[in-house]
Amino acid sequence: MIRRKNSAAAMIAVASVASLALAGCSKEASTTDAAASGAASAGEAVSIEYIHRLPDGEGMTKISELAEKWNAEHPNIQVKATKFDGKGPELIKKLETDVKAGNAACLAQVGYGEVPELFVKGLLEDVSAEADKYKDNYSGAYTNMSVGGKVVGLPQDTGPLVYYYNKAEFDKLGIKVPTTIAEFQEAAKTAAAQGKYIAAFEPDEAQYFLSAQAAAAGGTWYSTEGDTWVVTADSDASKVVADFWQKMLDDKSVLVMERWDDGFKSALNDQSLIGTIGAAWEAPLLAGDMKDTANEGQWAVAQLPDFGAGAKTGPDGGSGVAVTKGCAHPAEAMEFNNWLNTQVDALTSQGLVVATTVAPMKTPEAVSAFYGGQDVFAELGTANANLSKDFPYIPFFSTLGDPMKQAAAAAGAGTGKVADVFTAAQETSVKALKDGGLSVK
Repeated sequence: MIRRKNSAAAMIAVASVASLALAGCSKEASTTDAAASGAASAGEAVSIEYIHRLPDGEGMTKISELAEKWNAEHPNIQVKATKFDGKGPELIKKLETDVKAGNAACLAQVGYGEVPELFVKGLLEDVSAEADKYKDNYSGAYTNMSVGGKVVGLPQDTGPLVYYYNKAEFDKLGIKVPTTIAEFQEAAKTAAAQGKYIAAFEPDEAQYFLSAQAAAAGGTWYSTEGDTWVVTADSDASKVVADFWQKMLDDKSVLVMERWDDGFKSALNDQSLIGTIGAAWEAPLLAGDMKDTANEGQWAVAQLPDFGAGAKTGPDGGSGVAVTKGCAHPAEAMEFNNWLNTQVDALTSQGLVVATTVAPMKTPEAVSAFYGGQDVFAELGTANANLSKDFPYIPFFSTLGDPMKQAAAAAGAGTGKVADVFTAAQETSVKALKDGGLSVK
C-alpha cells in the first residue's frame, strides 16, 4: 500500500474524487503520444491489445468480432481483443503484475470504483488530451474516468440499481410494484405470508448493493475539504437503508441469500423469489438464469422505490476502458476506445447500459421476450438518467469489500445489525485513507 505524507502527494490522491471538475487537463500530447502518432503517420501498423470481462454470451455480438470489424477498416491500427474469464479483482491483480513487467494490454476494462486506486498506484496513463476529443460522446459517467482532473480512459457502461419483479406472481398476490420503501416493506410482508419473497438480502454484494442504495437515499460517502478527506459512510442516508432492511430481516419478509450462489438461481426458478433489487447489467443475466422456465414472459423491470430522495438511484458497478501505464500507442488506443464504446447495438447485446449518448439503446429481442415484450432498455435508460451524480469513490475503495460482506453476513444470520455494515464501511474507509498517508476528517 502506498504511503504518502507530504501535502502535494496527498493533494493528488484527494483530487481523485471522481466528481471534481476536469479543469486543468493538459491539452498537450505527451512525448509518447507524439511518438505513437509519428509511427502511425509513417504508415506503420501499430498493435493494441484490449482485455475485458464482458459476457460474450450466446446471441451477443462478440468483442472479438468488433475488433475484426475495426481491423478491417483501420489497417494501421490492429486490435487484439482478449477475454479474461476470471473475476474482477483477479483482472486488477493481473494488470498490476503486467504493468510492472512491462507487458500489459494497452486497454483494460476497469470498474469505476477501481479507477482512483489504480491511478494512485501508477497503473494508468493520463490521456486527458486524447479523451478531450471524445468527451461530448458521453454522459456524466465521463467524470468517473477522471482522477484529480486527469482522464485515464473513456466510460463504457453504468450500473444504476433498478427493481426486477415477477409481474404475474405479483398479480396473483394482489400486490403492486412498490414506489416507496414503506410500500416495499408492506408488499414484502404480504408476499411472505404466502411463502413468496419480493427481495433478498445479499451479503456477498454488500459493498456495492448497499452503498448504491445509500446513494439513492441521497447520501454521499466521500468528499473533500481542502486537502482533507471527509468520510460519511454511516450518515443519515445510510441509516435509512439500514432500517429498511433491518425491519424486513426482523419480520422475516425477505430471503437472506448470496447473490452468486446456486441457491439464488434456484429460488428464482421455483418462484419463491419473485423480485430482486439489482443493477441494470443484471437484466440479461436474470433472463439467462430463468431461461426455459415458467418465468419466461412474466418478469418486468421498474425503477427503484423512493428511498426518501425522490426519483434517484445509485451506482452498482459500471466500468470504463482505461489506458494502462506504459502503453506505447495511447492516441491510437483512445481512437479505438471511443469507437468501441460508441457501438451501441453491440454493447447492449452484451447487456450493457451504455455510457455513450451518440444513439439510443434498443432492447435485444431475447431480453424483451423474457420481460413480456417490455422495452427494458428504455426503463434502464430512465434509471441511468436518475443515477446520483454525487457518489464518487476513494482510492482503496476495494478494501471495504470483505469487512462489509462479513458484517452483512452477520446481519443476515441475526448475530449483527445492518447498521454494522455501514459502520464497517466508515471505519474501513478512514483506516484505508490513513494507511495511504492521506488526511482524513
